[in-house]
Amino acid sequence: MVIWLLAGFVAALALAYRQAAAAQWLGGSLVWLAFGYLFSVVAGVGVTVAALLVVAPALLMTIKPLRRALLTSKALGLFRTIMPAMSDTERAAIESGTVWWDAELFSGKPNWQRLLQAAPASLSAEEQAFLDNEVETLCDIANDWETTQIWQDMSPEGWQYTKSAGFLGMIIPKQYGGKGFSHYAHSQVVMKLSTRCSAAAISVMVPNSLGPAELLLHYGTEAQRNYYLPRLARGEDIPCFALTSPYAGSDAGAIPDVGIVCKGVHEGQEVLGFRVTWDKRYITLGPIATVLGLAFRAEDPDGLLGAAGSLGITCALIPTAHPGVNSGRRHWPLNAVFQNGPTTGKDVFIPLDWVIGGREQVGNGWRMLMECLAAGRAISLPSANVGLGKVAVRGTTAYAAMRKQFGLPIGKFEGVQAPLARMAGHLYACDAVRKVSVASLDAGEKPSVISAIAKYHVTERARMIVNDGMDIVAGKGICMGPNNFLARAYQQSPIAITVEGANIMTRCLIIFGQGLIRCHPYVFREMEAARNPDRRQALEAFDSAMFGHVSFVLANTVRAAVHALTGGKLIAAPAKTEPALASYYRQANRLSVVLALISDISMGVLGGALKRKESLTGRLGDVLSQLYILSCVLKRFEDDGRPQADLPLVHWSAQDALLRAHEALAEVLDNYPSKTAARAVRALSFPFGLPLRKPSDRLLADVADAVQTPGATRDRLLADSYIPRPEIDKLAYGELGFRLLPQVELIEARLKPAIKQGLLEPLPVSTTAFTAWRIKARALDLISDDEDTLLARYVEYADHGIQVDDFPQDFGLLEALQQRKQALEPVAKRRTAQGENASVN
Repeated sequence: MVIWLLAGFVAALALAYRQAAAAQWLGGSLVWLAFGYLFSVVAGVGVTVAALLVVAPALLMTIKPLRRALLTSKALGLFRTIMPAMSDTERAAIESGTVWWDAELFSGKPNWQRLLQAAPASLSAEEQAFLDNEVETLCDIANDWETTQIWQDMSPEGWQYTKSAGFLGMIIPKQYGGKGFSHYAHSQVVMKLSTRCSAAAISVMVPNSLGPAELLLHYGTEAQRNYYLPRLARGEDIPCFALTSPYAGSDAGAIPDVGIVCKGVHEGQEVLGFRVTWDKRYITLGPIATVLGLAFRAEDPDGLLGAAGSLGITCALIPTAHPGVNSGRRHWPLNAVFQNGPTTGKDVFIPLDWVIGGREQVGNGWRMLMECLAAGRAISLPSANVGLGKVAVRGTTAYAAMRKQFGLPIGKFEGVQAPLARMAGHLYACDAVRKVSVASLDAGEKPSVISAIAKYHVTERARMIVNDGMDIVAGKGICMGPNNFLARAYQQSPIAITVEGANIMTRCLIIFGQGLIRCHPYVFREMEAARNPDRRQALEAFDSAMFGHVSFVLANTVRAAVHALTGGKLIAAPAKTEPALASYYRQANRLSVVLALISDISMGVLGGALKRKESLTGRLGDVLSQLYILSCVLKRFEDDGRPQADLPLVHWSAQDALLRAHEALAEVLDNYPSKTAARAVRALSFPFGLPLRKPSDRLLADVADAVQTPGATRDRLLADSYIPRPEIDKLAYGELGFRLLPQVELIEARLKPAIKQGLLEPLPVSTTAFTAWRIKARALDLISDDEDTLLARYVEYADHGIQVDDFPQDFGLLEALQQRKQALEPVAKRRTAQGENASVN
């Protein structure tokens, strides 16, 4: 009897683990009962009891019409009463975009081949040539110091080149005069520009991101596309998009800006249109834009377009020269000088034809924005902030390797190695997230949850990178000037945290809030079924979703317990992957199970109140996010061809993601509203405690050494970033000195016997002493002419990389104004001459 019961229990666990169908449960229960009867384990009453307890429920689950009549219909009615209300804006946000790898992470059993076999991001020959030539040229023209100190904008030369070289039309198809570039090319351009000049990067990024061109491509009428897209591609029109209001930032659905349907006169004719009033803030390119994309609430009190009432958010294109449009003033975001400012208008009449997509798209603006943002959020800010991180890591690692204190490079001190390793590890992870996310866009996905994860975590980690860099370079970092590679990034990093959905809101409301509904295999299907007015269709759809959901919860409960007891050893790592990383795949699978289980428990315990538990949803979102980051790190290593020298970076990034995921999970359970449920999940999933292990000191040292050594690992980490030529900018000297350092160290090692004999002093730190040391070594014939030349170059480069800037009493403002005036004089003369010629003609 005991063996028979134990066999039945093990079989039930196996069926639950595999999420077996109802027919398999019925077959298994019949076989189990038959064995008991044949071997005289049970008979008579025992058979009847076993049949009632085991076979009858399995039979009920198998016969769908009976199941629907007895169970599903009642469950559907109950679900409809407890299902939280959802506004149109919430629904549009949730339904926007697609689900991809994020759905696998919610599945409890991710199919790793789906990720690993996805094509890596790549460039066409034309796109690579654009990066190597046009982007390089713009980087030569524009730099952060001159844009802020002299121009408070990109220089006229920079703007002219940006327009003529086609930077503003990268996403516009070639048939309209644009470049027709891929999402990855767009990302690479923005990233490279960000390693040089934030004003250039953002000025290029915005027209190619969420804005008029993107909206026209997807929703515009043919006439609108034919008119505007060629002008935008040529830079003849500068676009901006105005969504944010002073009193409606992240809650864009509550914008107070309104357009009333009415009749008015346009170009001498009475036409139907809107009388629009708006007050917008923080609009990038707004002060110089020639065409304004505007989001407003459309109201039709007189029913001129049909039924009277509110029509919803609507998007229109308005020339900024149109009467009543006010723009031109600027905001000054943390000393960044990209064009950004307010725009207002009061009772401005616009014809109906100016609505993007025409009359048919009135009221569909919110859905347009959400669908475009689902893709764009994964490109713009992640790309810009990866660029920012590469600048910080390149400059800081070179500085730490060359700057000596107490006779040693500061990068050899353990206290410095830890932040250096964090910087490099965060950058590796951020770039992995960027590349994998953008590759999914080029594959046709529009992953709204993944794009939110990318935006939030890349910008947050970029801020960490910059902060660690500032701690290391210290005085070099706090003294402003053309030779400071870090200060502008330090100043401006909060900007990315704020825009395209403030990070607090993104973490607490979007990542898990949308992820739970869209990525969960059954929740969205249940909600859609409950909303279906057709009773038969609703019942069939809800029945399939609900019992799939029940099976899913049961499967994850069993899997969580099995993985806890076995330490995840039964989980197979994907075939043909790096053996050294197998444990990370297993731990990711185990966390996926726990995330799915606690998400379902949370819905059961809290119901509709879950979306108001922002601390809880934020932490659950952190678990999902760290699983995604870990996945991207593992895929990047495979896509890069498994370079073994990069393993320290991979190990640090993977261990950091797992630590953060487990910390978030621990905080969820420590603060869970139901202590009983929290204790149950902890006992089931982590009976021996959560693994909260930080990367070891040895690993930190390995990562720090790797990025302080010129070579392939550091080059891969910093790939595709701009390195100025010394004739363009002496900021290049730090990297040039760093690249000479291994040869200098070899010379120093060879001269150690002479130093011990007292012929030479130890290699000095200061420039003056180093020069004297070099001359003496050459006089003693201890170094060759070539080595003498190399040492002379090194000391020049290293000194420049370590020194800080100084200024006259006015901080060079007068000189900057004179430079600006001299540069603008030819432009002013040219305009005067053009005016005189026009008068003569």
